[in-house]
Amino acid sequence: MRVDIFTLFPEMFSGPLTESILKRAQEAGALTVALHNIRDYTTDRHHTADDTPYGGGGGMIMKVEPIVAAVEAVIPPGAGVPVILLSPQGRVFTQRVASELAGYERLALICGHYEGVDERVKALVVTDEISIGDYVLTGGELAAMVIVDAVARLLPGVLGDPDAPAHDSHAAGLLEGPHYTRPPEFRGLAVPEVLLSGHEAKIAQWRREQALRRTWERRPDLLLTASLTEKECWFLASLAEETIAQRARQRQ
Repeated sequence: MRVDIFTLFPEMFSGPLTESILKRAQEAGALTVALHNIRDYTTDRHHTADDTPYGGGGGMIMKVEPIVAAVEAVIPPGAGVPVILLSPQGRVFTQRVASELAGYERLALICGHYEGVDERVKALVVTDEISIGDYVLTGGELAAMVIVDAVARLLPGVLGDPDAPAHDSHAAGLLEGPHYTRPPEFRGLAVPEVLLSGHEAKIAQWRREQALRRTWERRPDLLLTASLTEKECWFLASLAEETIAQRARQRQ
């Protein structure tokens, strides 16, 4: 996959793109990231990429001309490449969206900055808008890093275990359960015996039930769309009864 990132601050990407999984993904040829400085596509001698908003108001607005010129110079017309503006007004980024984007051979990300981007950018070159959450960042650079990381780890050959993404939190609509490694006991806290038993079926059942329990406790909203068996529904019903009983004891 190739990802083209349009930004006013390309230096911000040097750390995240040259470490850990993203570094290995690029070295393996699974991922190529190209950074494009929007200021390089300005036409005045001061390389002005922003201006005051029409109608007044605080903040500066990123200008339409350099962004459109940058995108049109890099992305071939009619290539079918998603051009995504990173904006708090976009659809919320989820694991499902990451999986969707991982299916493309090429993506383009536009990093907004300042007060926002001239609306005509959206009309002329943007095909999608994505937000990584219900909060506002100084710019879209950090959001672009999040998206590249989440998408890259879904590409074939990037992770050591090809089945690992399928067990991640949110991959199957649930949060992951707890994990343990050596030593088997630390400061009086022991690893659950089932994980030391070597019984694969019991371990799989325990992990699934722990995922259900953690999702019920922390993100019950996810259970509304999760794919569950009848047995798992009964398990959740028992958790609900357990919660009601605990709250009743607390009120006494």
